[in-house]
Amino acid sequence: MVMKMDFAEEGLTIRRNNKQLAGWLFMVCAAIFIMVVLGGITRLTHSGLSMVEWDPIMGFIPPMNQAEWADAFQKYQQFPEYQLNAGMDLAGFKSIFWMEYIHRVWGRMIGLIFLVPFIYFLARGKISRPMIPKMVIMFVLGGMQGALGWYMVRSGLVDNPYVSQYRLTAHLIAAFMIYGYIFWIALGLLFPRPEITQGNTGPLQRFALIVTGLIAITVISGGFVAGLKAGLAYNTFPLMYGRFIPEGYFTLQPWYLNFFENIAAVQFDHRLLAEILIIVIFLLWLMSRRYRLPDRARIGFRLLVVMALVQVSLGISTLLLVVPTWLAVTHQAGALVLFSLALNACHSLGAR
Repeated sequence: MVMKMDFAEEGLTIRRNNKQLAGWLFMVCAAIFIMVVLGGITRLTHSGLSMVEWDPIMGFIPPMNQAEWADAFQKYQQFPEYQLNAGMDLAGFKSIFWMEYIHRVWGRMIGLIFLVPFIYFLARGKISRPMIPKMVIMFVLGGMQGALGWYMVRSGLVDNPYVSQYRLTAHLIAAFMIYGYIFWIALGLLFPRPEITQGNTGPLQRFALIVTGLIAITVISGGFVAGLKAGLAYNTFPLMYGRFIPEGYFTLQPWYLNFFENIAAVQFDHRLLAEILIIVIFLLWLMSRRYRLPDRARIGFRLLVVMALVQVSLGISTLLLVVPTWLAVTHQAGALVLFSLALNACHSLGAR
Protein backbone atom coordinates (compact mmCIF):
# COMPACT_ATOMS: atom_id res chain seq x y z
CA MET A 1 0.00 0.00 0.00
CA VAL A 2 2.82 2.40 0.92
CA MET A 3 4.59 1.66 -2.37
CA LYS A 4 1.42 2.39 -4.33
CA MET A 5 1.03 5.70 -2.51
CA ASP A 6 4.67 6.57 -3.28
CA PHE A 7 4.13 5.84 -6.96
CA ALA A 8 0.95 7.93 -6.96
CA GLU A 9 2.69 10.87 -5.29
CA GLU A 10 5.60 10.60 -7.72
CA GLY A 11 3.18 10.61 -10.65
CA LEU A 12 1.44 13.71 -9.28
CA THR A 13 4.79 15.45 -8.87
CA ILE A 14 5.82 14.64 -12.45
CA ARG A 15 2.50 15.90 -13.83
CA ARG A 16 2.75 19.09 -11.78
CA ASN A 17 6.32 19.69 -12.95
CA ASN A 18 5.35 19.04 -16.56
CA LYS A 19 2.52 21.56 -16.36
CA GLN A 20 4.92 24.17 -14.98
CA LEU A 21 7.41 23.44 -17.76
CA ALA A 22 4.65 23.60 -20.37
CA GLY A 23 3.47 26.97 -19.04
CA TRP A 24 7.02 28.31 -19.24
CA LEU A 25 7.53 27.03 -22.81
CA PHE A 26 4.19 28.46 -23.92
CA MET A 27 5.42 31.78 -22.49
CA VAL A 28 8.54 31.46 -24.63
CA CYS A 29 6.30 30.77 -27.65
CA ALA A 30 4.31 33.92 -26.86
CA ALA A 31 7.57 35.89 -26.76
CA ILE A 32 8.58 34.46 -30.15
CA PHE A 33 5.12 35.35 -31.50
CA ILE A 34 5.69 38.97 -30.42
CA MET A 35 9.12 38.83 -32.06
CA VAL A 36 7.56 37.75 -35.36
CA VAL A 37 5.13 40.67 -35.15
CA LEU A 38 7.95 43.12 -34.36
CA GLY A 39 9.95 41.71 -37.26
CA GLY A 40 7.05 42.39 -39.61
CA ILE A 41 6.74 45.96 -38.38
CA THR A 42 10.45 46.67 -38.77
CA ARG A 43 10.40 45.26 -42.30
CA LEU A 44 7.34 47.21 -43.40
CA THR A 45 8.51 50.51 -41.88
CA HIS A 46 12.03 50.17 -43.36
CA SER A 47 13.44 50.20 -39.83
CA GLY A 48 15.48 47.01 -40.02
CA LEU A 49 18.60 48.64 -41.49
CA SER A 50 18.64 51.66 -39.19
CA MET A 51 21.11 49.95 -36.84
CA VAL A 52 24.13 49.31 -39.03
CA GLU A 53 26.24 47.68 -36.33
CA TRP A 54 25.67 44.54 -34.31
CA ASP A 55 27.23 44.09 -30.90
CA PRO A 56 25.79 41.02 -29.16
CA ILE A 57 27.15 42.12 -25.77
CA MET A 58 26.78 45.91 -25.62
CA GLY A 59 24.33 46.32 -28.50
CA PHE A 60 21.41 46.81 -26.11
CA ILE A 61 22.73 50.24 -25.10
CA PRO A 62 21.16 52.91 -27.36
CA PRO A 63 22.65 56.35 -28.09
CA MET A 64 22.62 58.25 -24.80
CA ASN A 65 23.21 61.85 -25.90
CA GLN A 66 22.93 64.15 -28.90
CA ALA A 67 26.48 63.45 -30.06
CA GLU A 68 25.91 59.69 -30.06
CA TRP A 69 22.62 60.11 -31.94
CA ALA A 70 24.35 62.28 -34.53
CA ASP A 71 27.09 59.65 -34.91
CA ALA A 72 24.54 56.83 -35.36
CA PHE A 73 22.64 58.90 -37.94
CA GLN A 74 25.84 59.69 -39.84
CA LYS A 75 26.69 55.98 -40.02
CA TYR A 76 23.19 55.21 -41.29
CA GLN A 77 23.57 57.82 -44.06
CA GLN A 78 26.58 55.94 -45.43
CA PHE A 79 24.49 52.90 -46.37
CA PRO A 80 22.14 52.27 -49.30
CA GLU A 81 18.87 52.29 -47.34
CA TYR A 82 19.27 56.01 -46.70
CA GLN A 83 18.48 56.44 -50.41
CA LEU A 84 14.91 55.37 -49.60
CA ASN A 85 14.72 58.01 -46.86
CA ALA A 86 16.68 60.82 -48.48
CA GLY A 87 16.01 64.06 -46.66
CA MET A 88 15.16 62.31 -43.38
CA ASP A 89 16.07 64.39 -40.34
CA LEU A 90 17.38 63.17 -37.01
CA ALA A 91 13.88 62.93 -35.52
CA GLY A 92 12.79 60.66 -38.36
CA PHE A 93 15.88 58.53 -37.93
CA LYS A 94 15.16 58.11 -34.24
CA SER A 95 11.67 56.77 -34.98
CA ILE A 96 12.96 53.94 -37.17
CA PHE A 97 15.98 53.35 -34.95
CA TRP A 98 13.78 52.76 -31.88
CA MET A 99 11.66 50.28 -33.81
CA GLU A 100 14.66 48.16 -34.75
CA TYR A 101 16.15 48.65 -31.28
CA ILE A 102 13.02 47.22 -29.65
CA HIS A 103 13.14 44.32 -32.10
CA ARG A 104 16.75 43.45 -31.25
CA VAL A 105 16.39 43.94 -27.50
CA TRP A 106 13.28 41.77 -27.48
CA GLY A 107 15.35 39.03 -29.09
CA ARG A 108 17.74 39.22 -26.13
CA MET A 109 14.75 39.22 -23.76
CA ILE A 110 13.56 35.94 -25.27
CA GLY A 111 16.94 34.47 -24.35
CA LEU A 112 16.44 35.57 -20.73
CA ILE A 113 12.82 34.39 -20.67
CA PHE A 114 14.16 31.00 -21.66
CA LEU A 115 17.45 30.79 -19.78
CA VAL A 116 16.51 32.04 -16.29
CA PRO A 117 13.56 29.64 -15.77
CA PHE A 118 15.58 26.83 -17.37
CA ILE A 119 18.34 27.23 -14.77
CA TYR A 120 15.74 27.41 -12.00
CA PHE A 121 13.83 24.31 -13.12
CA LEU A 122 17.08 22.42 -13.71
CA ALA A 123 18.39 23.29 -10.25
CA ARG A 124 15.11 22.18 -8.67
CA GLY A 125 15.19 18.86 -10.51
CA LYS A 126 11.95 19.54 -12.35
CA ILE A 127 13.34 18.73 -15.81
CA SER A 128 13.64 15.05 -16.66
CA ARG A 129 16.96 13.83 -18.04
CA PRO A 130 15.61 13.06 -21.57
CA MET A 131 14.15 16.59 -21.74
CA ILE A 132 17.43 18.41 -21.01
CA PRO A 133 19.03 17.94 -24.49
CA LYS A 134 15.83 19.14 -26.16
CA MET A 135 15.90 22.35 -24.14
CA VAL A 136 19.59 22.88 -24.84
CA ILE A 137 18.74 22.58 -28.54
CA MET A 138 16.06 25.27 -28.08
CA PHE A 139 18.61 27.68 -26.59
CA VAL A 140 21.22 26.99 -29.27
CA LEU A 141 18.65 27.47 -32.04
CA GLY A 142 17.64 30.80 -30.51
CA GLY A 143 21.23 32.01 -30.58
CA MET A 144 21.67 30.86 -34.16
CA GLN A 145 18.49 32.73 -35.10
CA GLY A 146 19.99 35.96 -33.79
CA ALA A 147 23.08 35.42 -35.93
CA LEU A 148 20.89 34.61 -38.93
CA GLY A 149 19.00 37.87 -38.38
CA TRP A 150 22.24 39.84 -38.60
CA TYR A 151 23.27 37.85 -41.68
CA MET A 152 19.96 38.96 -43.24
CA VAL A 153 20.51 42.61 -42.30
CA ARG A 154 24.03 42.53 -43.75
CA SER A 155 22.60 41.80 -47.21
CA GLY A 156 20.97 45.26 -47.19
CA LEU A 157 24.13 47.06 -46.14
CA VAL A 158 26.16 46.42 -49.27
CA ASP A 159 24.89 47.92 -52.53
CA ASN A 160 21.14 47.26 -52.31
CA PRO A 161 18.80 49.08 -49.88
CA TYR A 162 16.73 45.89 -49.48
CA VAL A 163 17.67 42.71 -47.70
CA SER A 164 17.95 39.50 -49.70
CA GLN A 165 14.63 37.70 -50.09
CA TYR A 166 16.49 34.43 -49.60
CA ARG A 167 17.94 35.50 -46.25
CA LEU A 168 14.68 37.08 -45.13
CA THR A 169 12.78 33.88 -45.92
CA ALA A 170 15.42 31.78 -44.16
CA HIS A 171 15.06 34.02 -41.08
CA LEU A 172 11.27 33.62 -41.18
CA ILE A 173 11.47 29.85 -41.65
CA ALA A 174 13.85 29.55 -38.71
CA ALA A 175 11.46 31.53 -36.49
CA PHE A 176 8.59 29.20 -37.38
CA MET A 177 10.76 26.11 -36.88
CA ILE A 178 11.97 27.21 -33.45
CA TYR A 179 8.46 28.23 -32.44
CA GLY A 180 7.00 24.94 -33.72
CA TYR A 181 9.64 22.85 -31.95
CA ILE A 182 9.04 24.55 -28.60
CA PHE A 183 5.25 24.57 -29.06
CA TRP A 184 5.21 20.84 -29.86
CA ILE A 185 7.28 19.91 -26.82
CA ALA A 186 5.08 22.11 -24.62
CA LEU A 187 2.01 20.28 -25.94
CA GLY A 188 3.68 16.98 -25.13
CA LEU A 189 4.30 18.10 -21.55
CA LEU A 190 0.76 19.36 -21.12
CA PHE A 191 -0.87 16.37 -22.84
CA PRO A 192 1.56 13.47 -22.26
CA ARG A 193 -0.89 10.84 -23.47
CA PRO A 194 -3.17 11.13 -26.53
CA GLU A 195 -6.84 11.07 -25.69
CA ILE A 196 -8.72 7.92 -26.61
CA THR A 197 -10.48 8.05 -29.98
CA GLN A 198 -12.87 5.57 -31.49
CA GLY A 199 -11.79 3.97 -34.73
CA ASN A 200 -8.57 4.18 -36.73
CA THR A 201 -7.58 7.85 -37.02
CA GLY A 202 -4.41 7.06 -39.01
CA PRO A 203 -5.72 8.49 -42.30
CA LEU A 204 -6.93 11.65 -40.56
CA GLN A 205 -3.59 12.01 -38.78
CA ARG A 206 -1.65 11.69 -42.04
CA PHE A 207 -3.91 14.21 -43.76
CA ALA A 208 -3.44 16.64 -40.87
CA LEU A 209 0.35 16.31 -41.17
CA ILE A 210 0.15 16.98 -44.92
CA VAL A 211 -1.93 20.09 -44.27
CA THR A 212 0.59 21.30 -41.69
CA GLY A 213 3.36 20.83 -44.25
CA LEU A 214 1.37 22.78 -46.82
CA ILE A 215 0.93 25.62 -44.34
CA ALA A 216 4.72 25.69 -43.90
CA ILE A 217 5.26 25.80 -47.68
CA THR A 218 2.74 28.64 -47.99
CA VAL A 219 4.59 30.55 -45.25
CA ILE A 220 7.84 30.07 -47.17
CA SER A 221 6.24 31.45 -50.33
CA GLY A 222 4.96 34.38 -48.26
CA GLY A 223 8.54 35.08 -47.21
CA PHE A 224 9.54 35.54 -50.84
CA VAL A 225 6.50 37.79 -51.39
CA ALA A 226 7.66 39.93 -48.47
CA GLY A 227 11.31 39.92 -49.56
CA LEU A 228 10.49 41.02 -53.11
CA LYS A 229 7.70 43.38 -51.96
CA ALA A 230 5.52 41.52 -54.43
CA GLY A 231 2.38 42.54 -52.55
CA LEU A 232 2.75 46.04 -53.98
CA ALA A 233 2.04 44.70 -57.48
CA TYR A 234 -1.04 43.08 -59.03
CA ASN A 235 -3.38 44.53 -56.41
CA THR A 236 -6.49 42.89 -57.84
CA PHE A 237 -8.31 39.70 -56.90
CA PRO A 238 -9.15 37.01 -57.94
CA LEU A 239 -7.39 37.74 -61.25
CA MET A 240 -4.01 39.40 -61.64
CA TYR A 241 -4.77 42.39 -63.88
CA GLY A 242 -7.39 40.36 -65.73
CA ARG A 243 -5.36 37.17 -66.06
CA PHE A 244 -5.35 33.98 -64.00
CA ILE A 245 -1.65 33.38 -64.73
CA PRO A 246 0.05 36.78 -64.94
CA GLU A 247 1.92 37.90 -67.99
CA GLY A 248 5.65 37.44 -67.60
CA TYR A 249 5.44 34.41 -65.32
CA PHE A 250 8.49 32.78 -66.97
CA THR A 251 10.59 35.77 -68.00
CA LEU A 252 13.75 34.88 -66.04
CA GLN A 253 16.37 32.37 -67.09
CA PRO A 254 17.11 29.77 -65.91
CA TRP A 255 13.41 29.02 -65.44
CA TYR A 256 13.57 28.06 -61.76
CA LEU A 257 14.65 31.58 -60.75
CA ASN A 258 11.10 32.73 -61.47
CA PHE A 259 9.88 30.96 -58.33
CA PHE A 260 12.22 33.06 -56.16
CA GLU A 261 13.02 36.30 -58.02
CA ASN A 262 10.10 37.05 -60.36
CA ILE A 263 7.50 39.25 -58.65
CA ALA A 264 4.64 38.04 -60.86
CA ALA A 265 5.49 34.37 -60.34
CA VAL A 266 6.13 34.69 -56.61
CA GLN A 267 2.82 36.43 -55.97
CA PHE A 268 0.89 33.98 -58.17
CA ASP A 269 2.45 31.00 -56.40
CA HIS A 270 1.53 32.40 -52.99
CA ARG A 271 -2.04 33.05 -54.11
CA LEU A 272 -2.37 29.57 -55.56
CA LEU A 273 -0.96 27.89 -52.47
CA ALA A 274 -3.32 29.88 -50.22
CA GLU A 275 -6.31 28.90 -52.36
CA ILE A 276 -5.31 25.23 -52.30
CA LEU A 277 -4.70 25.46 -48.56
CA ILE A 278 -8.17 26.77 -47.74
CA ILE A 279 -9.68 23.92 -49.77
CA VAL A 280 -7.64 21.15 -48.12
CA ILE A 281 -8.24 22.56 -44.62
CA PHE A 282 -11.97 22.52 -45.31
CA LEU A 283 -11.68 18.93 -46.57
CA LEU A 284 -9.69 18.02 -43.46
CA TRP A 285 -12.44 19.44 -41.26
CA LEU A 286 -15.10 17.50 -43.19
CA MET A 287 -13.03 14.33 -42.83
CA SER A 288 -12.66 14.91 -39.07
CA ARG A 289 -16.44 14.97 -38.71
CA ARG A 290 -16.53 11.29 -39.69
CA TYR A 291 -14.70 10.37 -36.47
CA ARG A 292 -15.82 10.46 -32.87
CA LEU A 293 -12.98 12.61 -31.60
CA PRO A 294 -12.32 13.91 -28.09
CA ASP A 295 -13.26 17.51 -27.42
CA ARG A 296 -9.74 18.88 -27.81
CA ALA A 297 -9.34 17.43 -31.31
CA ARG A 298 -12.89 18.27 -32.41
CA ILE A 299 -12.62 21.90 -31.28
CA GLY A 300 -9.11 22.11 -32.71
CA PHE A 301 -10.29 21.22 -36.21
CA ARG A 302 -13.11 23.77 -35.98
CA LEU A 303 -10.70 26.50 -34.95
CA LEU A 304 -8.35 25.51 -37.76
CA VAL A 305 -10.96 25.95 -40.49
CA VAL A 306 -12.19 29.24 -38.98
CA MET A 307 -8.65 30.61 -38.78
CA ALA A 308 -7.97 29.53 -42.36
CA LEU A 309 -10.93 31.65 -43.51
CA VAL A 310 -9.71 34.59 -41.43
CA GLN A 311 -6.16 34.26 -42.78
CA VAL A 312 -7.25 34.17 -46.43
CA SER A 313 -9.46 37.23 -45.81
CA LEU A 314 -6.50 39.04 -44.27
CA GLY A 315 -4.31 38.14 -47.23
CA ILE A 316 -6.83 39.35 -49.81
CA SER A 317 -7.46 42.57 -47.87
CA THR A 318 -3.73 43.22 -47.55
CA LEU A 319 -3.35 42.85 -51.30
CA LEU A 320 -6.33 44.97 -52.32
CA LEU A 321 -5.42 47.78 -49.90
CA VAL A 322 -1.79 47.77 -51.14
CA VAL A 323 -0.14 46.42 -48.00
CA PRO A 324 -1.01 48.75 -45.12
CA THR A 325 1.41 48.04 -42.30
CA TRP A 326 -1.10 47.07 -39.63
CA LEU A 327 -2.92 44.68 -41.94
CA ALA A 328 0.22 43.07 -43.34
CA VAL A 329 1.55 42.50 -39.82
CA THR A 330 -1.78 40.96 -38.78
CA HIS A 331 -1.58 38.65 -41.79
CA GLN A 332 1.92 37.57 -40.80
CA ALA A 333 0.79 36.94 -37.22
CA GLY A 334 -2.22 35.02 -38.56
CA ALA A 335 0.12 32.62 -40.35
CA LEU A 336 1.73 31.70 -37.03
CA VAL A 337 -1.69 31.26 -35.39
CA LEU A 338 -2.77 28.96 -38.24
CA PHE A 339 0.46 26.98 -37.94
CA SER A 340 -0.08 26.62 -34.18
CA LEU A 341 -3.63 25.34 -34.64
CA ALA A 342 -2.43 22.80 -37.22
CA LEU A 343 0.26 21.54 -34.85
CA ASN A 344 -2.31 21.26 -32.07
CA ALA A 345 -4.64 19.30 -34.36
CA CYS A 346 -1.86 16.87 -35.25
CA HIS A 347 -0.83 16.49 -31.63
CA SER A 348 -4.39 15.89 -30.46
CA LEU A 349 -4.51 12.85 -32.77
CA GLY A 350 -1.32 11.41 -31.30
CA ALA A 351 0.97 12.34 -34.20
CA ARG A 352 4.73 12.19 -33.62
